[in-house]
Amino acid sequence: MIFYLGTDDAYWLWDNPPPHPLFISRRRLERYKNFKPAQTRWALDSGGFTELNMYGEWRTTPHQYVAQIQRYINEIGQLDWAAPQDWMCEPFVLQKTGKTVEQHQQLTIRNYLDLKTLSPQLPIIPALQGWEPDDYLRHRDMYDQAGIDLTTVPLVGMGTFCRRANLAPVHNLVHRLHNDGLNMHGFGVKQDGLPIMGPDLASADSLAWSLAARLAPGNLCGTPHRAQKCSHCRTWATRWANRVVANIGTGHLQLALY
Repeated sequence: MIFYLGTDDAYWLWDNPPPHPLFISRRRLERYKNFKPAQTRWALDSGGFTELNMYGEWRTTPHQYVAQIQRYINEIGQLDWAAPQDWMCEPFVLQKTGKTVEQHQQLTIRNYLDLKTLSPQLPIIPALQGWEPDDYLRHRDMYDQAGIDLTTVPLVGMGTFCRRANLAPVHNLVHRLHNDGLNMHGFGVKQDGLPIMGPDLASADSLAWSLAARLAPGNLCGTPHRAQKCSHCRTWATRWANRVVANIGTGHLQLALY
């Protein structure tokens, strides 16, 4: 399984990157006028959670997004894939948009079709969204009804993972979809989820190391630096990611019946 280390510091792509692939938000890259060639592989987060939480809708158009992706490929390079402009299904996001889970799912599929129509050569992946396990299964069927067989695409994003308190249903859902033939990326998977579901995922990402550093009372890496905390520290990020990767597959899945 490939683990993408999330970071708010996009310049890590070309300036002494950690020994893990990076997961970078489009919203962070938008702050740069100029880029340098990447020194590591990476994947692009569309920034959907922030955009929907701020505005209750997507204000970045598909035309704008595909133009940005193409620029990143041309000027940065080494992009493995890009997330779509999907619609997350956390309850507070639904409150912000005023829509239902099913409407978010329909909009996610429509956006993927729009992006692939505009630029079929770009490595944009589809994403499954939902809240309850049955939501994801229904969303898979909705893709099939739209003429998209998710077992034939290289990678499928699994959204709305990072704010889950109870991971057991998620573990079983990922295991079932893996057995059904989906190659999945887990967006924002919790650190304690990867020991169990890691073997059923093709890849995953997390930025949790930075939050842990912000909440910690002081320095976590043991190396002196100007910042009091390690929320932007490569040493701490690398050490945290090494531990995450080492623990993938060490847990035990408790199978549940659907």
